[in-house]
Amino acid sequence: MSPNSNDGCDLVMNFSAADRCAFVKNTSDCNTGDGYINYLDVAFCLLPPNLTPLTITLCIIWLLFLFVILGLAASKFFCPNLSAISTSLHLTHNVAGVTFLALGNGAPDIFSAMAAFSHPHTAGLAVGALFGAGIFVTTVVAGSVALVKPFAVASRPFLRDVVFYMAAVFWTFFILYRGTTTLGETLGYLSLYVVYVFTVILSAFIYNRQKHSMNSSVQNVGHIQVEFNSSDSSDEDIDGLSHSAISQEYESEYRPLLPYTESTTQILLRSLNPVNNRTWRRKSWSWRVLKVLKTPVEVLLLLCIPVVDPDKEDKNWRRPLNCLHLTTSPLLCVFAFQSGIYGTYKIHGEVPVWLLVFLLGLFLSAIVFCTTTNDHPPKYHPLFALLGFVVSAMVISAAASEVVSLLHMLGVVLSLSTTVLGLTLLAWGNSIGDCFSDITIARQGYPRMAISACFGGIIFNMVFGVGLGCLMQLVKTHSNVQFELEGLLTWILVGSLGLSLVLSFIIVPLSRFHLGRAYGIFLLIFYVIFLVIALLTEFGKIHTAQT
Repeated sequence: MSPNSNDGCDLVMNFSAADRCAFVKNTSDCNTGDGYINYLDVAFCLLPPNLTPLTITLCIIWLLFLFVILGLAASKFFCPNLSAISTSLHLTHNVAGVTFLALGNGAPDIFSAMAAFSHPHTAGLAVGALFGAGIFVTTVVAGSVALVKPFAVASRPFLRDVVFYMAAVFWTFFILYRGTTTLGETLGYLSLYVVYVFTVILSAFIYNRQKHSMNSSVQNVGHIQVEFNSSDSSDEDIDGLSHSAISQEYESEYRPLLPYTESTTQILLRSLNPVNNRTWRRKSWSWRVLKVLKTPVEVLLLLCIPVVDPDKEDKNWRRPLNCLHLTTSPLLCVFAFQSGIYGTYKIHGEVPVWLLVFLLGLFLSAIVFCTTTNDHPPKYHPLFALLGFVVSAMVISAAASEVVSLLHMLGVVLSLSTTVLGLTLLAWGNSIGDCFSDITIARQGYPRMAISACFGGIIFNMVFGVGLGCLMQLVKTHSNVQFELEGLLTWILVGSLGLSLVLSFIIVPLSRFHLGRAYGIFLLIFYVIFLVIALLTEFGKIHTAQT
């Protein structure tokens, strides 16, 4: 085994079962201070030693539940509100895609990395998760897309994304190799993504100028079609147009013939129902089972987080529920921030903070309810998108902290390093949603959109996951960030991701940017080999000459 030697809590397994509880309570590394539950205390103090297998089983089930919360909060609340904010700011699709959309898609990874960087002995978890997710997405997901739908990738966007991703990987390798980073280096590292965004905007501008010039000079429709199909434009534009047309036709078909006005109570109950009857009838039984399991969590989130949808005629304005959000959302923020340590704090020793927040929210709710109607959203309705963004970010951050604390406990109990837990459980949990969505998009005939998501979004996760984590540590400790990593396994992880990107950078142009089934099989085999080497290193079968 190769547990993190710098984490003093790992020594707990060297003691007898009777002494482990006292060791956990008296060792600072065992009390991370993050999360609502001290999982090590549960494993070694609350439950008897003979129930350790049951404890591990329950923790894995709870871990899956936390991943569900992360996925729901990101996809149903965080991303839609970010989209509404970008629409309100009148951002172009390119800018919104590489900023707000990237943040929405990578929220679980980024918040998990920031939570892991909050303590030096869990930094390996963040490194393992970010690099593990990078390898998983660029090999398993990209390979599956190529297997499902062989296609020709857009050359310039592909090369641009791979080059920037390689730059981010090698810059991260340099930081990890030194074992420390300063404030200036961290800000420079974060500015890499700013350069990437500028490059995307510039390339889109140049492409649009060329397209406009060609459309003006060439009148033949066939020539225009050939130019459009061979350009850098993704399938997303076509998908968006067709989806919009279908959506409008679908809504008009089911629009009632006679005017019908719902009562306030009916609007509230309908708003809290996450199941669409027509969708329910079309889906498979496995989807229905999963939906039933997710429904309680989704209802609770609907009660607390507003969602603004600029594509709907009423912007998703639900007067009774939105007024209720003005009370529940601030309360959720109070109890989600820093694991709720400020929720029970009393002002001047008399008035609890949560009670003051509740009364203020109730007052705002009453004002909004009395000054608005059920039919028309108020002018300040876009502010609810900002509120939903903040609250959903708080929920994702709190769930990510729980995931990190739980994985730390599993690493201690199972004598596994945080890096291997990061590159397996945490990386798989945060990336499995991307895997299914990208494969589904490819099957629907939009593989270029799927492959762009594989390489484009992961750059944001890498730069901001490591960069913001380091920046938080710098602000917190007022000193340079120090890394405690698991030696050879970390370098295998970094080297494997760098090698996979270099091979893709060479193989794809040689194959004339056609991603076929052979390339997909190659990527899947590459990931299997990487995983086997990583696990053999974790269990001591592969080691350096010094060890």
